[in-house]
Amino acid sequence: MAFLYNILVSLLILGMKVFSLINDKTKKGVEGRKQSLNKVKSVFSPTDKVIWMHAASLGEYEQGLPVLEKLKENFPGHKILVTFFSPSGYENIVKKKSIADAICYLPFDKKSTVNEFITQFDAELFFTVKYDYWYNLFAALKSRNTKIYVISALFYERQSFFTSYGKWFVKQLQKNVDWFFHQTQFSLALAKSVGLLKSSVTGDTRFDRVKQLRERNNHVDYIADFIGNNKAIVLGSSWQTEEKIAELISRKNNMVKIIIAPHDLNRVEHLKNMFPDVLLYSEIKNAQPSTASAQLLIIDSIGLLSKLYSYADIAVVGGGFHSAGLHNILEAATFGVPVVFGNHYKKNPEADDLISAGGGKSFEEEYAAAEFVLFLAGEDNKEELEAMSQNARKFVDEKPNSTEMILQKILS
Repeated sequence: MAFLYNILVSLLILGMKVFSLINDKTKKGVEGRKQSLNKVKSVFSPTDKVIWMHAASLGEYEQGLPVLEKLKENFPGHKILVTFFSPSGYENIVKKKSIADAICYLPFDKKSTVNEFITQFDAELFFTVKYDYWYNLFAALKSRNTKIYVISALFYERQSFFTSYGKWFVKQLQKNVDWFFHQTQFSLALAKSVGLLKSSVTGDTRFDRVKQLRERNNHVDYIADFIGNNKAIVLGSSWQTEEKIAELISRKNNMVKIIIAPHDLNRVEHLKNMFPDVLLYSEIKNAQPSTASAQLLIIDSIGLLSKLYSYADIAVVGGGFHSAGLHNILEAATFGVPVVFGNHYKKNPEADDLISAGGGKSFEEEYAAAEFVLFLAGEDNKEELEAMSQNARKFVDEKPNSTEMILQKILS
């Protein structure tokens, strides 16, 4: 099976290189990996003690960050490495201030490539977030006595571990992973059913992360002036369907203010065509036109969304109407904002929990979602809006401190 795994890795590399010829995002990942080795060489020496966090993309990074910050506090003499698989994660974080000493793409999981990479420093502790497993990497790290953890682990029934050919993958994890910190009891039960016994439930570290968001300065220039005394609807990480929801809302209620933060800035031109009278955030910053008469504002820059939720009365979070998967609903819920989203969220157990808590609602199609948002925004439905708001915040407040539970286990 190891032979077949290495063939699959080679096919993945080939496929990404071919696809990079026509896809800019994939091209960034392929080209970026060529720089990873030189990046760690320039920052680390072979004797440097390093704590290494790997995240597939931006969501997993945010999930792992509370643990990384606490580890940095406990081991101030260690250096920090953060790696990403996805360009969307890397591109967002590399431009921001980070506690990491080095940020780069995870090298492709070929034995020779991995071994050359990890010999540039001494990784004392490595953790991956959720379910990004690379078996040659794990084996190479374990051969150097690195402690390996999986935080916010989330097993689900259709993973390869639960198939007839999954025994090899399970065996690698049994040999190499020191502990799994699971998000849910169901995930723990699945892991134990295949023999991954070094496991415990510690919950989802994203709750720790989004609680921290309340403590920072969430001011965003010009947003309060744009909203005025009106209700504000923030569409976060929007795709086509969420944009359609915005269109439906704007047709039926011209008193609400709508803020759209697209999942991809390449959609900005499409949104300008879709909404001819829309304002761009960059235009406000540069020209400072009057915002009073505009109903829609497009956020054509990155890094503002989690702050924008603090201004929202209602949030529509993208991805749930698409196969791409639901984006982070907790960033809105932590501010006591009712959250509306599509019903494609099998890998997001927090969505069902938020619905059960009365702080969120999912829909199969955009028309029903738009009608519900219009209902909540109506002047006659203030009690319903306030109840959902309180439920959303309470849902986040009641979650345990996962980070502390994880740290106690690691430090022990």
